[in-house]
Amino acid sequence: MPPTPSSSALPKVKLSLRGASRLKDGHVWVYRSDIVSAEGVDPGSLVTVTDQRGKPLGTALYSSASQIAIRLISRETTSREPVTDFPALLRQRIAAALAYRASIVRDTDAYRVVFSEADFLPGLIVDRYNDILSLQILTQAMDDKLVREAVISELIHRTNPRSIVERVDPRVRELEKLPRRPSDLLYGDETSTIFTMNGVQFHYDALEGQKTGAFLDQRENYAAAAQYARGEALDVFCYQGGFALHFAACCPHVAGVDSSRPALEVADQNAALNHREIEWIEANAFDLLKDYASANRRYDTIALDPPAFAKTKRDLDAALRGYKELNLRALKMLRPGGILVTCSCSYHVSQPSFLEMLADAALDAHRALRLIEVRGQAKDHPILLNVPETAYLKCVIATVS
Repeated sequence: MPPTPSSSALPKVKLSLRGASRLKDGHVWVYRSDIVSAEGVDPGSLVTVTDQRGKPLGTALYSSASQIAIRLISRETTSREPVTDFPALLRQRIAAALAYRASIVRDTDAYRVVFSEADFLPGLIVDRYNDILSLQILTQAMDDKLVREAVISELIHRTNPRSIVERVDPRVRELEKLPRRPSDLLYGDETSTIFTMNGVQFHYDALEGQKTGAFLDQRENYAAAAQYARGEALDVFCYQGGFALHFAACCPHVAGVDSSRPALEVADQNAALNHREIEWIEANAFDLLKDYASANRRYDTIALDPPAFAKTKRDLDAALRGYKELNLRALKMLRPGGILVTCSCSYHVSQPSFLEMLADAALDAHRALRLIEVRGQAKDHPILLNVPETAYLKCVIATVS
């Protein structure tokens, strides 16, 4: 983590042995249950965190409401200069995040600019869609007026966007005990544009759709899967057509399935934009796969990209059952030599657990699976090795016999 000066003038938060060990082991979060004392600390404050003996462990952002009470921003504990200018630190790290993307992003004008803890900016998400930036603020510290102003002005200075839009997650603001705020235009005058990934064009409306508007973390997986896709292809949980539109360049017939009519309407607009003929099907994916399998429908390529089934650890067993059911039915529908592209964005479903589930589904379907690629999220969604929560997306490409 980049060094940041610390200061004895900052309020102190004392951690339990378990909380201190967590930071010493390389993580950047400490849960509220491991706070020993935080007297007189204001919500969203910059604090010095210490162990039970008072030894400084670094500088962090404090939340008075979230179960994640501490988000470390620096392990530096000694310096000539005190940390008094958090906005200045933000500006430096936004510049560093942009420099990192400049070195690794290719074939797109849409990518993640800032990925929270993975860019040492906990609670801040910024995505770029061509000339529009989509911003999410997820913590008390990042919602501070001066901090927000610093973030917006630095993004304008560094990226020269046409517009900046804030996408608000009401549930997160409620958990952080932040005042209600609508999603809104923060800068500029446009909220829609067209962006390109891997040579495929997409419509984008910054105030519509899920999350910040598109699933940019799948960008490299779309391109990888399209290398192997062939024949008749089915994109299940297609949303606005990510896999389907990529498959359409190499497959003679492509269908996309989703339960959201608005998403399919955008998908159809995207198909027209790229001069592709794709069949869009509004249906519950589980029901449709069950019906298709019973009707002996067969495909050469199937992509499964469901929403997160495991929002918490308690959901893990049910999630794995859901993933197995989907994959079992897809495997039964694939012709010999067919391609399965199967994904999970549930952090609580580990890659080993996901592969074990897939192996079990293949056994039950009496099919043999050979792995072609086991992939994760796009490189603009970096992974911090000691913060496993930053690694969440699994994408398996396999051939079926």
